[in-house]
Amino acid sequence: MIIDHPILGPRDSAEFVYKGDAMLIRRPDWQADTAVADFTEYGYLRDNPAGEHRELWFHEQGDRSWLVVTRDTTTHDITKVELARDVARQEGRSK
Repeated sequence: MIIDHPILGPRDSAEFVYKGDAMLIRRPDWQADTAVADFTEYGYLRDNPAGEHRELWFHEQGDRSWLVVTRDTTTHDITKVELARDVARQEGRSK
């Protein structure tokens, strides 16, 4: 599988490490009244979708960047690759 890194261009997926669902960018508020339940869900509950899914990938054997990869889990077709920092900033502004 080839991941088209936004800065470095096409790279083999062997250079990356899959780190899970991209929803991990949205860390719960530790001071909220529901913090225990929120962190339990954040840490342990995951969807296992068939189809399009946003995932976190770490470029371990490269520039050590974090990426959000939108990928079809049934075909492995990648439709979008973004720097995780840009996604986090964008989601932070939309709150």
